[in-house]
Amino acid sequence: MELFDVYPLYDVTPVSAEACEVIDDKGNTFLDLYGGHGVISIGHSHESYVKALSDQIGKIGFYSNSIKNPLQEDLVEKLGELSQCQNYNLFLCNSGAEANENALKMASFHTGKKKIIAFEKSFHGRTSAAVAVTDNEKIKAPLNTQHETVFLPLNDVVALESELKKDDAAAVIIEGIQGVGGLSQGSTAFFRSLEALCKKYGALLILDEIQSGFGRSGKFFSFQYHGIQPDIISMAKGMGNGFPVGGILISDEIQASYGMLGTTFGGNHLACAAVLSVLRVMDQESLMENVKMINKHFLDRIREVEQVKSVKGKGLMLGTSFDFKVAELRKRLIYDGKIFTGGSSDPYLLRILPPLCVTTQQIDHFIEALKRVLKSMETNQETI
Repeated sequence: MELFDVYPLYDVTPVSAEACEVIDDKGNTFLDLYGGHGVISIGHSHESYVKALSDQIGKIGFYSNSIKNPLQEDLVEKLGELSQCQNYNLFLCNSGAEANENALKMASFHTGKKKIIAFEKSFHGRTSAAVAVTDNEKIKAPLNTQHETVFLPLNDVVALESELKKDDAAAVIIEGIQGVGGLSQGSTAFFRSLEALCKKYGALLILDEIQSGFGRSGKFFSFQYHGIQPDIISMAKGMGNGFPVGGILISDEIQASYGMLGTTFGGNHLACAAVLSVLRVMDQESLMENVKMINKHFLDRIREVEQVKSVKGKGLMLGTSFDFKVAELRKRLIYDGKIFTGGSSDPYLLRILPPLCVTTQQIDHFIEALKRVLKSMETNQETI
């Protein structure tokens, strides 16, 4: 038997990690500025996180949602406090795709409609409805095309209202900041118009904060920069710092009923212990303040790199644009600079998604390594 071949792999085998560093099987230390697609939030192998999971597995790791789980109640309280989203109810699941799948299902239940409005270059997951509202035909099977979806340009209020006027949309789903799509985002004016138009025409507003949530933008959720209140918020990635967990926050104006949503593994004891640990470390170590400080330092230092044409994103969800495709640059940063970075559907954009505990010294190390790698590529007269 062999693994099903779905990912191109770099020749690196991590065996341990701590904070923002990953060590491979050859003893090489890599600076992690990608966090495994933005998953690592409080840092690899954080002492409090490891203890929380170790202590919990020694008690009970799993039982179904047919019994009481006080950890879920503790999680609701801490999440509401830190996110300032007390007027929402929490449903826990296992991944970002599953979170969006349930968000879309909930919107259809609530409105009695089935069409979904999404945006160009969006990415919401690979499961049935989630991939249907993802703007990438290459990853959709014929089965997925049964979902009625319309893709609109980002920041186009006229096109949005024209579509909502048809009165057949269950929801509008939008990323707070596009991830795979290349760090584009709606303006504050657009988000406020979006909220108002959804209310006017009876569609639910779903904010996909799977990558941009849990402090990555400098606020707990990136939509909070715009002063709006979505109907449903989807979460995952940094939520569990590597433990598989996702969830949706559902406005308390939306009524629950038995059988509407369900999950076997969602909200299990280990998952709750992981998320609670993440929330406590974020609070105790003021990680959202660190995100803002590091963002400022990054923006100051990246100006020194003349090949960088622009910087996109917020907080520690950043992209640097070049006038050449970055695939070779990413390889050189890994093999020559010992630094992990990310790509996107924009081949000219280098994504930076480090753990939220990254330091100014580590950003400085990246800037100097980036300069060296770029100079080396130019010296060797490579196509960059």
